[in-house]
Amino acid sequence: MAVTTEQLATFQRDFHSVADNVEQVILGKRHVIELVLIAMISEGHVLLEDVPGTGKTSLARAVAQSVQGTNTRIQFTPDLLPGDVTGITVYDQKTGDFEFHAGPVFANVVLADEINRASPKTQSALLEVMSEGRVTVDGVTRDVGRPFLVIATQNPIEQAGTYRLPEAQLDRFMLKTSLGYPDRAATVQIFEGSVRTRRDVAPVITRQTISAMSELTGQVYVDPLIYDYIARLIDATRDAEQVRLGASVRGGMALTRAVRSRALTQGRDYVVPDDVKLLAAPVLSHRLILHPEAEFDGVTADAIIGQVVLAVAPPSQPVTR
Repeated sequence: MAVTTEQLATFQRDFHSVADNVEQVILGKRHVIELVLIAMISEGHVLLEDVPGTGKTSLARAVAQSVQGTNTRIQFTPDLLPGDVTGITVYDQKTGDFEFHAGPVFANVVLADEINRASPKTQSALLEVMSEGRVTVDGVTRDVGRPFLVIATQNPIEQAGTYRLPEAQLDRFMLKTSLGYPDRAATVQIFEGSVRTRRDVAPVITRQTISAMSELTGQVYVDPLIYDYIARLIDATRDAEQVRLGASVRGGMALTRAVRSRALTQGRDYVVPDDVKLLAAPVLSHRLILHPEAEFDGVTADAIIGQVVLAVAPPSQPVTR
């Protein structure tokens, strides 16, 4: 079923209205805001690798408020327990029943702050909910609702006392990006408005609208040549000389979902190679494991993805619906 012109226009309008709304709080980071929204619409999750004070908490709160959703913040520490994330079952002596107390993961936007500071056991509490959107506690499975977006952060500078995220958990994140520091003009704006800075924004769409936008991505046309292009990119990451472990099949599936959403933001109901090129690094780079020698020489996963995109030829034929 083809996407109608009216649906395309509505999708674009809603997407950009949310991005504009969030940009009132996060100045000068439009590209990152759009990446986060693409992840939300694609039912994926985001890993932000940033130093403190770049606006990660404000970003999560603004996204949730813009879609009339709920948001929570979990500060990951070494003594955090899995039940502190998912919730626990408590025995009520008055009624004689067990009552479930939901954890902070039951929200539309969950900020998992400094996720690498918690123990691997606590980190793994997020695996099921990130993959399936539900939590199992004491044998009972509960849905966390839709939309559901986890924005996890980790500090790339301070690594003392942290637990590196295992590859299986990194693979659960649709994309990895960084807010970074704003440019000088945006920094001056922040300083000038520091007294009256808007910490809250009004909703511009509803949660149901986001869910409808997510469903619409399934109608975006992906030509077999695009599927082949993505597969060749994935293969090339595995064949790269500096790479010990390349991108997984899950990574290719995540890239496919992301480019569908990106096509709609551009007013198209079909994917083109430029969609894949733009999202290849954010979606695939954190899935690569480099050889120690390459890391010692300063080689980065982003650089390797850039080389792969240049080396792998896109489809030579025009790709349209």
